[in-house]
Amino acid sequence: MTPDAPTVPQRAGVPRWMLAVAIGLPSLLVITVVITAVVLRNQEPGPLGLTPVPAPEARFADCARLLSALPEEVDARDAGELDRRAIAAPAPPGTAAWGQPAVVLRCGLGRPAELTATSRLLDVSGVQFLELPGPASSSWLVVDRSVYVAVTLPDSVGSGPLQQVAGTVRETLPRQDVEVGN
Repeated sequence: MTPDAPTVPQRAGVPRWMLAVAIGLPSLLVITVVITAVVLRNQEPGPLGLTPVPAPEARFADCARLLSALPEEVDARDAGELDRRAIAAPAPPGTAAWGQPAVVLRCGLGRPAELTATSRLLDVSGVQFLELPGPASSSWLVVDRSVYVAVTLPDSVGSGPLQQVAGTVRETLPRQDVEVGN
């Protein structure tokens, strides 16, 4: 170095390009996660797999009439409207479902053993139901119509779907006396 040459001051610290990368990458990651969450939330769930249960009257005309009259969507409290779901093949006869977690309807079941002379029934829109509570859901069995129908509700959906199904049951299935066991 000569005494006449100007000296260029050296900057201490991180180069600008490294700083831009350090700020840009986390921002890009956050944006990617948000977009992915929105896309996944708006995806339709695939067909619902249902385990077959004994339903000796599922192929009867009453079940066919009820299934064809069911709504395409049901109200589910905070979850909003739940759309009707396809049932994965082989679909058990007499079934319908809405949303995720699914509200499931099964028509044509056998008489429930839990239905006794002392069973507590609930009237919903003019239809008598027997509740069978479970750990994360409850099943409500229609007990005063020509066929037994069960509606299983996840705890997160509220009673809206039950009320809507009850209205459809009332309009499509003939009423009969409740047959209680011994």
